[in-house]
Amino acid sequence: MTAATPRRRGRPSRTDAADAPAARDRILDAAREEFSERGYEKTSVRGIAKAAGVDPALVHHYFGTKEQVFEAAVEVAFSPVLVVREQVVEGPLDGAGERMTRAIFGLWENPATRTPLLAIVRSAVNNEAAAAVFRRLVSSQLLYRIARKVDLPDAELRAELAAAQLVGTAMLRYVIKVEPLASADPEQIIARLAPVVQAHLTQP
Repeated sequence: MTAATPRRRGRPSRTDAADAPAARDRILDAAREEFSERGYEKTSVRGIAKAAGVDPALVHHYFGTKEQVFEAAVEVAFSPVLVVREQVVEGPLDGAGERMTRAIFGLWENPATRTPLLAIVRSAVNNEAAAAVFRRLVSSQLLYRIARKVDLPDAELRAELAAAQLVGTAMLRYVIKVEPLASADPEQIIARLAPVVQAHLTQP
C-alpha cells in the first residue's frame, strides 16, 4: 500500500491551479468570517487558512500579508455599498438624505451583507491598518461621489457628516447593540435619521 502523496506547500501545482478561483473564494469567505468574529488584531493568516481548508502558504500566495487579505476581503464586501452610491447620486438632491439612509440601513438589515460590514467596522475600529483600508474605500468609492452630487463649497465635509450620522447609528444598533435602538423598528429609525442626513447634505 503506497503512502498518500503529501500536499505541497506554497505555489499551487498545475492541477491545483484549475481550482484556483474556488480556493480564492473560500479564502475570502473565510477571511470575512474571521475578521467579523475576531476583529483584525485577533485574526491570523493561519486561522483564515484553517477555516478555508487550505495551507497558509496558499493564502500568502494569492493575497500576500494579512493586511492584503483584509483589503481584498473588504473590497469584495464593500461592493454592495457601490449600489448605495448609485442610489444616492441618482435622483433629485432634496431626496438624497432619505435614499442614503434607507439604502445604508437596508444593507445592515440584510444578514447577507451585515456580516461583511461587521467585519469591516470592527476591524477598522481596532486597527490602524484596517482603518486606513476602510477610509480609502469609503472616501474614494462613496463620499467623493456624493460630494460631487452636492456640489457646494464644503461638499466633502457635508458628505462626511452625513456618513458619520449613519455609521454612528449603525455602530450603536448593530455592533454595540444599545437598547432600545438595537430593537427599534428600522422604519422608525429611517424616518428620524433621514431629515438629519438631508440637513447635513443641503441645509445652508
